[in-house]
Parts: sequence; structure tokens; C-alpha cells
Amino acid sequence: MPRKIVIHAGFHKTGTSTVQAVLRANRKALMPALAIRLKGQMKELVSATRGYSTYGTDDALDKVSRRFDALLADLPGMPRRTLLLSGEELSGHMPGRGALADYSAAPVLMYLYWQRAQAAFPNAPVSFCFATRAPDQWLRSAWAEHVKSSGMTLDFADFCAKYPHAAGLPDIIQDITRRVPAPVHSYALEDCAGLPLGPADPVLDLCEIPDGIRASLLPQPPQNTRLGDEMLAALLDINRSHKDTGARNAAKATLLGKGLDT
Repeated sequence: MPRKIVIHAGFHKTGTSTVQAVLRANRKALMPALAIRLKGQMKELVSATRGYSTYGTDDALDKVSRRFDALLADLPGMPRRTLLLSGEELSGHMPGRGALADYSAAPVLMYLYWQRAQAAFPNAPVSFCFATRAPDQWLRSAWAEHVKSSGMTLDFADFCAKYPHAAGLPDIIQDITRRVPAPVHSYALEDCAGLPLGPADPVLDLCEIPDGIRASLLPQPPQNTRLGDEMLAALLDINRSHKDTGARNAAKATLLGKGLDT
């Protein structure tokens, strides 16, 4: 049974990839105090969470429950270590996909994680951690990510008009806090710029890493940062002009690989 459980569940575009890069790079140093599960080790679970955020059905939520139970059952014994689950898709898909307008699935998912974790490890306290970001910056970063990674054809202004509530991250955190009988912590990405490990520091604070280990950890550069305006304009043009998914992805891969100067 873990000493405690910390669930770092998002949100997208709030430095979560940088947090995970720090955890990945320092996994060996953290091992005496921390058991880490990142997105790559939770593929079946996050596939189910994305499905629930999209469809919102009881069957989809039951699939999340079964896969979360399986994840916990597969853990080794860790009586002196904290278990940290870190993945923004633990909150579901990023808003801006079709009809998905916000993170309203997150409070339901967090309650389920708390409930199932308590059933598996009744003596291990559970806490949740989220990052926020200024709404205008979050919207621009989310739009850019959709342009890069999906078939998004909306320009930024139309994206904002279609998904006006998507950036209401503090409101979602309040909903989670009201629903889940466990501590819910949050921090602003903007407040992390001067921290030694950037946005990973508030997460590691919750994990109560000993000072000796903490001092040895190596920072990582910011990950998955927003592309420049020219590149985004070129990617948006590809999305609008390529109806076939395979052709669109190939054209975008070529552009991203070569840059705009070729």
C-alpha cells in the first residue's frame, strides 16, 4: 500500500508536459520516495477517460472504473513511498473537440478515482493537484495545440467564440473541490517561472520528497511549447485544404519537420 496518493490530473496546456519531463528525467533519483505513473503507463485508462469525457455514459464511466482498478491492482508494494499519477488526460479530452466545450467530466472522474483508491488502499490519503493558466493564454495555447494535432479549421477568434467556457479552469477546480471529499490543490503556471523545477515543484511539494533527494533533481526545459504564428497559419491552411486524414497528417509532418524556411 502506498504511503499516500497524489493525482496530478491536469489541465492541458498548463505545463503538464514539463512536469512529466522532470519526473521522467529524475525517475531514478526519486525512486526511494516516489512511485510514478505517467501517461505512457496509463494508456488504457486515459483512453477510457477520453471516451467518458466525449460520451458521458454510464458504460463509459464503468470502463474508467475498471481500468483504474486494474492500474491500482498492478502496483507493487510501496509502504514507504508516495504514488504519483500524472497525466492531463486523467481529466478527459482537452476542450475544443467537436461538442466537447469544457472539463465538466473532471469532477465525476476525480470522485471516481478517490472512491476506487479508497477501496483499494483505505489507509492511504488521496489528494489532487491541478494547474491553472490565464484564460486568454490558455485559449490561445489550446487552439494552437488543436491546429497542430487535429483537423481544427477554426481560426482563433472563431475558436474562442465557439468554446467560451473552455478556459474556466478555476470553476472546474471549485466543482471538484465541492464533489470530492479529499484535498484539492491548485497552482498557477504563471507563478512557476522562477521555481527551480518550474511547474514540477508544486507537484513535488505535495509528494513530500525529502530535502536530500529534492536537491539532486535536474530541471528540464519547457516542453510542447506553442508554435509561432507563421507555422500555425500554415498548419491551419493544411487542415482546411486536406480532407483526407492521412494526407493532412503527412503534409503537417513534412511542414513540422522542415520548418517554414524550406
